[in-house]
Amino acid sequence: MAQQKLHFYQGVILNPQSDKKCDYYPSGLLVVEKIGKHSKIKDILSLTLGLKKYQKKMTQKNTVDFGTSVIMPSFFDMHFHWVQDDVRQMPKDSLLGWLEKYTFPTEMKYSEKAYAEKKAEDFFKHLIRTGTMGGACYSSIHEHALVAAMKHVKGDFVIGNVLMNMNSPLELVQSEKDSLGLTKRLLKKFGARHAFTPRFAITTTPKVMLEGSKLADKAKAFKQTHLSETTQEIDFVLSLYRALPGFEKVSSYTEIYEKTGMLGKRSLMGHGIHLSNKELKVLNKTLTSVIHCPTSNAPHEEYGLGSGLFDFKKIEKNKVRWALGSDIGGGPFLSMFDVMRSFVQQNQRQRISGATYVKALYRSTLAGAEILEQKKTGNLNINKEANFIVVPAHGKAKTAEELLKKIIIPHENKRGAYDDLVTAVYHHGHNVFQKSVKL
Repeated sequence: MAQQKLHFYQGVILNPQSDKKCDYYPSGLLVVEKIGKHSKIKDILSLTLGLKKYQKKMTQKNTVDFGTSVIMPSFFDMHFHWVQDDVRQMPKDSLLGWLEKYTFPTEMKYSEKAYAEKKAEDFFKHLIRTGTMGGACYSSIHEHALVAAMKHVKGDFVIGNVLMNMNSPLELVQSEKDSLGLTKRLLKKFGARHAFTPRFAITTTPKVMLEGSKLADKAKAFKQTHLSETTQEIDFVLSLYRALPGFEKVSSYTEIYEKTGMLGKRSLMGHGIHLSNKELKVLNKTLTSVIHCPTSNAPHEEYGLGSGLFDFKKIEKNKVRWALGSDIGGGPFLSMFDVMRSFVQQNQRQRISGATYVKALYRSTLAGAEILEQKKTGNLNINKEANFIVVPAHGKAKTAEELLKKIIIPHENKRGAYDDLVTAVYHHGHNVFQKSVKL
């Protein structure tokens, strides 16, 4: 019988529940019960009540006092390309031009096994330090790069190798047979941890999307791709597909994915900026999720691709599920704090109400966990897994919104600092990252 142990964490606590609700404990206590290698949250309450209830069980060995630092759930980044880490701050005049000039040449380097292994080790160590412990990730076409990512990643992630059968550089083109064979092998090896990942309709043939989708559905695996990121991309997709048998009369980008089996409750569509109400109704009906990447879609002067502003109100009016992602390397920084900042500030500049930091936190944590069907994580509710991060905060705050502003806004002009904001990361109750203290 595994021994049960209680551990106690004191600090300011934020616990997101929805777009409009985030439980806030200005002085709180998080109680974690460890049973063998597993852990769960046993209690979350104010420090005053916590001391009355647990003080006799609290010792120097089982209690950590984070002082005025903030305990919050670890992040879910629902759309990012680990193999694009080196191009995230390259010039971005247009999506298709950026892919051709920077992204594809960078991904070609992953054909070398030793290179891919070292890059995976470094990238996923960095990712932990930013507090991201779950999400959906794209790899390159190469099987060994995907295997390296699976080896080094820590947390609740699905990862897929991109599939590219047409309109791609010679060095990155796969045959349909190779793409489907690789999909079968990886689903057999990794099960539902492997995400079926056509890069997008421009590079992946209908046959691969249709047959691969069936394989993924059978394995209860997730599917991910890109949808309607730019108007140029949409025009190109439609011109390509209307020349293909069976697609002559397609009216939208979404319809192409519908016809190829790519939509469904485990389907993640990256970006979804330029979608009609008709398309959103299809996404709603099929339970397909959209992943918004504000730092990637931001204006060029903010190191983004300038793809446009995501209309979250239109998405929500059509009851389409959505969450936030960094889109590394379209997005320039790994930290979800920067993604949250970008989401709020872009909407504020357009005087669009409702884009709050509380909403951004929910869409960076619990919303992503729910989409990935991770019922035991995403926030700090009782009986959830003890997955949380610790970040410094300066000054008192009356509300969760005010506290998030105090964490995020001071670094808005030095965005790289967000990557170093987290001081501790806990996964399944274990400390997997601790920032060294400078004396």
